[in-house]
Amino acid sequence: MPERASDFDYELPADRIAQEPLPDRAASRLLVLERATGAITHRHFADIVELIPPGDVLVLNTSRVVPARLHGKRESGNTAEILLVRSLPDGTWLAMGHPGGKLKPGRRVTFGADSAIEIVEVLGGGLRRVRFAGALDAQATIAKYGEVPLPPYIRRPPTAADRDRYQTVYAVHDGSVAAPTAGLHFTPTLLERVKAKGVAVASLDLHVGPGTFKPVATHDLSAHVMHPEAYEIPDRTAELINETKRVGRGVWGVGTTVVRALEATSDARGPARAGAGETSLFIHPPHEFKVIDRLLTNFHLPRSTLLMLVCAFGGYEAVMEAYREAVQEGYRFYSYGDAMAII
Repeated sequence: MPERASDFDYELPADRIAQEPLPDRAASRLLVLERATGAITHRHFADIVELIPPGDVLVLNTSRVVPARLHGKRESGNTAEILLVRSLPDGTWLAMGHPGGKLKPGRRVTFGADSAIEIVEVLGGGLRRVRFAGALDAQATIAKYGEVPLPPYIRRPPTAADRDRYQTVYAVHDGSVAAPTAGLHFTPTLLERVKAKGVAVASLDLHVGPGTFKPVATHDLSAHVMHPEAYEIPDRTAELINETKRVGRGVWGVGTTVVRALEATSDARGPARAGAGETSLFIHPPHEFKVIDRLLTNFHLPRSTLLMLVCAFGGYEAVMEAYREAVQEGYRFYSYGDAMAII
């Protein structure tokens, strides 16, 4: 059983990190891993229609990525970058900033003649509390000056096309600073084919925070602290999941975010429970999954909490072997890369 962050390292050539999305979302490759046997097969994402049996339920994260990265200037005239994480009840915002050492309480970052933020408080974990101090409020500033917050391993500036492609086709509710990337492969046509087969489709929201890119820096996994992320599970979704499990059918989680939301709320009263809140749940081996029976996911960074969750679900040895084979077979990795189904 893996106990250290270093157990989740693997070798990945830099040219395997996808820098651009494919023209066709559904053209991504799909590595299929069977949990019971460890068998691996190589397919394409559009084959997902064949893999999901009628009567199962597919659960999507409908959180929408906000263009939350803002580039501005400090009072010194030097540049600064602000990544908005989420709004707080008192009207201020949780944010991250660079250069961190310069963004102290009372200092301002200006984005234009009509917009600025003021640093209110420095918190732990690289977070700050900020308030909007210009003529424009937060939403207007995001609309005018915001940039798609592409992950740091995509080493190019975002383009206009990223506003569409770094977003699932079913995104509805603003709140994420990173895409729930397993869903990027679906097209409206593919989803209609899934439904036409007799597969139910349900939704929830888990607003992805910047902690999704944060590697586990502690030697001991139990010492790692997750950033909290807000979620909401509708009544209908919980009812559909519980009825599906009651009749012996399978629940498919599209992405680690769906898994975290459902596992964080499950209890003795039922596999899935409706409600809203925040979760800092860190899923790593060993973990007894109460809700999800199948998982669709992308390939994740070494030492990331996302890879650890996938290993907890698919089995540590099996998943790490699947990653090694994906590297050998030339799969594209990370947000704009290929996908994996654990069945």
